[in-house]
Amino acid sequence: MDIAVAYGDGIGPEIMKACIEILDAAGANLTYKEVEVGEKVYLSGQKAGIDPKAWETLRKCGVFLKAPITTPQGGGYRSLNVTIRAAFGLFANIRPCVSYYPAVDTKYPGMDLVIVRENEEDLYTGLEYRPTENSYHAIKMITRPGCEKIVRYAFEYAVTNGRKKVTCFTKDNILKMTDGLFHKVFEEIAKEYPSIENEHWIIDIGAAKMTDTPENFDVIVMPNLYGDILSDIAAQIAGSVGLAGSANIGSNFAMFEAIHGSAPRRAGQNVANPSGLLLGAIMMLVHIGKTECAEAIHNAWLKTLEDGIHTYDIYDEKKSRSKVGTKEFAAAVISRLGQKPTTLKAVHYAKGSKLKNMSSTPSQEKKELVGVDVFVEKTASADELAKKMSAIEPFMLDKIASRGSTVWPNSLPETNVGDLLRMRFMAKTAVSVSDILYLLKKLESMQLTITGHESLINYSGKPGYSE
Repeated sequence: MDIAVAYGDGIGPEIMKACIEILDAAGANLTYKEVEVGEKVYLSGQKAGIDPKAWETLRKCGVFLKAPITTPQGGGYRSLNVTIRAAFGLFANIRPCVSYYPAVDTKYPGMDLVIVRENEEDLYTGLEYRPTENSYHAIKMITRPGCEKIVRYAFEYAVTNGRKKVTCFTKDNILKMTDGLFHKVFEEIAKEYPSIENEHWIIDIGAAKMTDTPENFDVIVMPNLYGDILSDIAAQIAGSVGLAGSANIGSNFAMFEAIHGSAPRRAGQNVANPSGLLLGAIMMLVHIGKTECAEAIHNAWLKTLEDGIHTYDIYDEKKSRSKVGTKEFAAAVISRLGQKPTTLKAVHYAKGSKLKNMSSTPSQEKKELVGVDVFVEKTASADELAKKMSAIEPFMLDKIASRGSTVWPNSLPETNVGDLLRMRFMAKTAVSVSDILYLLKKLESMQLTITGHESLINYSGKPGYSE
């Protein structure tokens, strides 16, 4: 089977070579199609960090094993991971976070959780604006299809891998519409899996509990930004970020990698730990159905850790038996193929287990345009602006707000007012887009600087906008 591989930057080539040696020794029977990504490509003028010729190779292979890369400092360079995730619809990021105590020191010996992170939406769309000199906006984008795919994937993952519970983290006490949708979809889909326990936590207390008693969690599903932050934290408290692999899953394409960076200071020294990338490669083998090979490599790796054969990053004079380099660590894993750990828990991958293709259900709701929020640069007080808005038919001014706080009517003198105001106009009668355009022209004629607007729409009678 053909898979695309990228050797990456910094320690990338060393750890990729070590992983391929282990894959070959275990009989993975893979053909490696190298693609060029990373610092060299960035500096050649490709802002996304990927050679244009690589896209067709990735598309044909459908599977990509990627070593860490270096993104040059300075502006204008796009995240390669975000680019690939968006291009191939990699909606799910999977990060197992497991402690390997007593082989690797940790405060949480019983930790064994998996974070399932939504991968395409949220603030990671990167949509940001500067409407005024002092105001900067980022758009948090959450969709029902996106929520349905990732939540259902989390439950399917739990079923396929013998997990008992799925937990959802959101901040829907504040973000009632975006995170509220994620939570609502979680509760809807949880009903389809009565054999799997489910629970929801607000992200702040959930994160606190995860870092205090991670053994109480099994599978955690959450939106993109929270998942990115907490998966790194979970990997670190489990023992080391260097021991964590990652999978990015789509319907027709998947990318596997370590979660750590390229560590250019360690490049070429034969000291880097290849474990993160190797665990990503093991996830890749499971994904393509080579479960026996995945199981053999994983157990040999566990046996190597258990035997105290450690690279410098996890070496402990009291617990480790010998400190080895990248090449020697790979050789140690290869020599233990066919063996299983006795202190650490051996792994088992069920034959033929494959997650279902995730799909979403389109919904049809009655839409009604009921008003518009107009963003204007502050040139006068809210009271002065409100006096000018008394006769702009068919709208009436409902409120003026700054940074989410109402500054007209009934504002407090202590409220801090920024340089961007949101003027909410509600329709007195049925309105159309033409009416909104008329309103905008009227406001412009009043010498107001309009920086943007958002239509206010009711869906089946319920507001599609926050108060």
